[in-house]
Amino acid sequence: MELKTNYQYTYFILPYVIKEGRYQKYLLKLLRDKEFKLKTFQKEKDFKMYQYFLPKTRDFLFSSFSLGNSKIKKLDDLPDETKSAILSKYPCNIFEYNIKKDIQGKIESKLDSPIGKKSESEEILENKIEDKSGIFFTIGKIEIICFETGICFLVIKTNIEDDYNFENVLNFNYKFRDINNEAAKLDGYDNIRLQTNSFSNAETFKDFVRKITGANLEAMKLDIDTERFLTYSYVCIDQEAWNSNTKFDDINHYYIKYANILPADNSRKLEEEKITTVSRWKYAKLAISKLGVMLFSSSEDMNNYTILPDEFENQYLYTYILNLYKKINLRKIEQKLKDTKKVKIARKKFIEFTKKMWIQEITEDEAGTMLNHKIGEVLELESLYGQVKNKYDVLYKDLNIEKDKKVTIIIGIILVASLIFNVLNFIALMRQ
Repeated sequence: MELKTNYQYTYFILPYVIKEGRYQKYLLKLLRDKEFKLKTFQKEKDFKMYQYFLPKTRDFLFSSFSLGNSKIKKLDDLPDETKSAILSKYPCNIFEYNIKKDIQGKIESKLDSPIGKKSESEEILENKIEDKSGIFFTIGKIEIICFETGICFLVIKTNIEDDYNFENVLNFNYKFRDINNEAAKLDGYDNIRLQTNSFSNAETFKDFVRKITGANLEAMKLDIDTERFLTYSYVCIDQEAWNSNTKFDDINHYYIKYANILPADNSRKLEEEKITTVSRWKYAKLAISKLGVMLFSSSEDMNNYTILPDEFENQYLYTYILNLYKKINLRKIEQKLKDTKKVKIARKKFIEFTKKMWIQEITEDEAGTMLNHKIGEVLELESLYGQVKNKYDVLYKDLNIEKDKKVTIIIGIILVASLIFNVLNFIALMRQ
């Protein structure tokens, strides 16, 4: 049975880290770039987001909620240098890329000719192939989410165009996530072309990514994969394949490929153990892995193509981003704890992180609470936090011992000096 889709989109997420002390300059660069605009949130316009997150988390992620229209306007009227200095103190800033029209793109099929000179046989073959071969897609949104620690995320929203074949969703997700990977050029990797004046092909798209993230050396130091995008995808399949009269088992192999971000022609043994499945909804399954978050649903439930897609790309997306941020920030603190020159700074950062983020609930929404918990489990946040805390405790103990030693030495010096002073006074009195 050929599986058909009813609705689909995929977000590709690339973490990167700005070098220590350069965050304000990076914000200034974005402010001066005419293609980027600072994104603001308003209670009326973004009420669902406002309602979903608890106040402390809301203020952390979306400072503009508490600013009001007049303060936002005043901020907007300031010189870029002043504005970047103010924004650098905010916990989080979000920038939108100005896309006048959805960026057109295409993943070429194996029959499509590669870029470059074509042989005579290729020319003949190409004439037999319709222009519509391959997978056509659009890039509808590009955002940059930056935290005051210098940890940032490039977020790209894509849609497959006028194509309801589920296998193309599998192939697209599998191929696009590696578009930034140098190894993707090897072994006859299928071309990805972006058909627009902004990006003429995949190579210039890589240049665009590098322009935003830089060499991303700081992320590499934290052992973060800088070449493969994390995948955050939503698909609603046609209700004929999954409804009250059909068993999910019949399409389970499609779900496992989707959850593991595998191509349609994958022939290896499918592994379900590597993914965590959340089955809160009757006709929707959420798969969480270290590679991303994938929501697989059926149009049997109207909610799956009306309400849930919007929640998934807003409230739940930021829940995922927040957990990714926690993981990278803990790694960053752990790295600082290894540097004797940065121990005091690391201790302060760890205490701030614990107070402001670790012990805070982010939402009272039932589904959101469950999702937040499950993502944290998959990313192994508890284990990582425990490792950092153990190092913090050891260093704190050592510093206190050293501090006590210094205090003891100082007291000893004072006592000796006092004794000498008293002896000298006594000798002076005896002479009198």
